Amino acid sequence: MPNTFEAGTFDVIVVGAGHAGVEAAYASARMGAKTLVLTINLDMIAFMPCNPSVGGPAKGIVVREIDAMGGAMGKVIDQTHIQMRMLNTGKGPAVRALRAQADKVLYQQAMKQLLEEQDNLTIHQAMVDELIVEDGEIKGLITQVGAVYRAETVVITTGTFLRGEIIIGDLKYSSGPNNQQPSIKLADNMRDLGFEMVRFKTGTPPRVNSKTIDYAKTEIQPGDEEPRAFSFETTEFIMDQIPCWLTYTSPETHQIINDNLDSSPMFTGVITGAGPRYCPSIETKIVRFNDKPRHQLFLEPEGRNTQEVYVQGLSTSLPEHIQRKMLETIPGLEKAEMMRAGYAIEYDAVVPTQLWPTLETKKIKNLYTAGQINGTSGYEEAAGQGMMAGINAAARVLGKEEVILGRADAYIGVLIDDLVTKGTNEPYRLLTSRAEYRLLLRHDNADMRLTEKAFELGLVSEERYNKFAEKRELVKAEINRLAEFGIKPRLVNEALTEIGSSPLKDGIHGTDLLKRPELNYDFVAKVTEAPELPEDVKEQVEIQVKYEGYIEKALQQVEKLKKMEGKKIPEQIDYDAISGIATEAREKLKEIRPLTVAQASRISGVNPADISILLVYIEQGKIAKIAQA
Repeated sequence: MPNTFEAGTFDVIVVGAGHAGVEAAYASARMGAKTLVLTINLDMIAFMPCNPSVGGPAKGIVVREIDAMGGAMGKVIDQTHIQMRMLNTGKGPAVRALRAQADKVLYQQAMKQLLEEQDNLTIHQAMVDELIVEDGEIKGLITQVGAVYRAETVVITTGTFLRGEIIIGDLKYSSGPNNQQPSIKLADNMRDLGFEMVRFKTGTPPRVNSKTIDYAKTEIQPGDEEPRAFSFETTEFIMDQIPCWLTYTSPETHQIINDNLDSSPMFTGVITGAGPRYCPSIETKIVRFNDKPRHQLFLEPEGRNTQEVYVQGLSTSLPEHIQRKMLETIPGLEKAEMMRAGYAIEYDAVVPTQLWPTLETKKIKNLYTAGQINGTSGYEEAAGQGMMAGINAAARVLGKEEVILGRADAYIGVLIDDLVTKGTNEPYRLLTSRAEYRLLLRHDNADMRLTEKAFELGLVSEERYNKFAEKRELVKAEINRLAEFGIKPRLVNEALTEIGSSPLKDGIHGTDLLKRPELNYDFVAKVTEAPELPEDVKEQVEIQVKYEGYIEKALQQVEKLKKMEGKKIPEQIDYDAISGIATEAREKLKEIRPLTVAQASRISGVNPADISILLVYIEQGKIAKIAQA
């Protein structure tokens, strides 16, 4: 350890400036906490080491939620994307999701500039080696050069850098993503502090030169012509879009992979970490789905000012010469020049059941972790956690109440609850199927769910809140107007017949007419003489009216959940003193220490019978306290 020196004192220090670190620091600073970000390389802020994209199923809704809370990701991707598409438009609103192809370099430059211009925020380039912990509480940290930074709270967002190792064939070397320095001493320090760590793995595909691709053999995938945006504040749209392209693996590709499995680190034991099930390597796909004659590959440009193209779907850690042979068998890539080889990366992650729902660690007070260090995959999952960790770290310093988003509040709430309650044995990815209240957690209504909360926390401006409040009132007023507007058959039947909808026999209210699946808001607005309204207000009115029954049912389920969430478990509860609870349940409850009965009920291995016994015990405790009083 070099000689140490005092380098500064802050309210919040964020270690790492990837997608989690950026949002953590941005949230903390906006709340008024004096914040420092330490990153190994200032040129790698918000870097995208994997696919150059933001959004997609579930993930796109997370980005909208981050924006509704005043975060950075949505507004920056709106400024720097090369293509934007709304997915699942033929399906219901619960599964619609926006996805953008990023200009990789412009995205990180814009994010760096955003942080540099933010008040209360300082950015330093440094490698953190050690945490300063006194009496079970974080006090600061020490960097590689001996700089001592003091802080009341620390948020660790080191991504895949902790003891990172890159693997290509039989080559394995110490490295962070994209050949950056790994963080070795901090990983060792966290183990020494008693954190339980696991080894996870992720990977990337080759990048090829666009000039050497035969696009005539591929299928064009253009962006949407309709203007799209992640941020509720975006008013200027990029319409000059760059297409992606679709191609497929071939039987020859599969043969090359099968012939060289003995060279694949995935199958030779070189890779020991668990990989993401929902984003497997091409080797895993060929072995696991050996009945499929081909697999989709998307050719995704990495930006406007580069020829690099990301071969989405071809993630691999096979030796480089095998990767070259594979490319030669793919339609359109027969003569493609490989600019970067695909690789796997192994890294240390914290077992996330060691965290409270605020993302504070149970072991060390005022220390928070967020992002891939918590066992997740994906930029969006990282950013959502980062924002919440930053909010809670700042709240602790500023004397504000901690913030926990519930499973009915946001996908971010589902993500964090899954991590801290259930844990994960592989890199966790958000899916719409993980959210039991997904009809309430839609792309379109993230502001309706979260902006009020963000305003209370000081995360959005009064001007933005007033615009949101005006939108909310317009939606409410228009639904009320339609509910009271009577429509007579003679005024609307001709128009209904023209579009193939059944004519009315009796009078009907506007909301009842709008519930017809074949009718949209614009049709009903015309026959009910509606006032001119913004498009986002029309969208809200249509969804809320059409899905009223389903939404109401979901809200009733949420009310039941809230009652369970309202049943707090005493902090000092002794699970060993509760007779009748199964041994596995007792062990899990002692390990995770759930805050509420609802959280306890979601722990794997805790059964309804165990919950019933727990409820009785808690109620008896209350009775005893009342008797003593």
